[in-house]
Amino acid sequence: MSQADVAYSCGSCGYHLNLTSSNRATSSISSRYSKSIHKGLISFLSIDPSRFTQVDKVHCLPITWGRYRSKSKLLCRNCGALIGYGYGDSTALCGLDSPTSSRSSYKKIVVKIRALQPSEENS
Repeated sequence: MSQADVAYSCGSCGYHLNLTSSNRATSSISSRYSKSIHKGLISFLSIDPSRFTQVDKVHCLPITWGRYRSKSKLLCRNCGALIGYGYGDSTALCGLDSPTSSRSSYKKIVVKIRALQPSEENS
């Protein structure tokens, strides 16, 4: 972690989440990214699954599309506060097959800015 990096902790209990500003998804900043910042959301490239409790949901699209979109709530492992969401896609039919990707590899990870605080740990 470089000097300019900021490490983040849970905004409720201060639990270190192993999220850093260098791991934010900023390579494709566009008007959509700007809108998400205004909504209080920031994107990260990956998370440390040992720091989160993940609660999965499945949103089915029409069966003719043959897809579903998985959405996992990312909760602080220490206090259970909602930190954000992880999103993934699968080509499995809804309700018939289980997702093939691991729970910690998401296509998109969105974190609520208000659920974070700068960490005082230097790890």
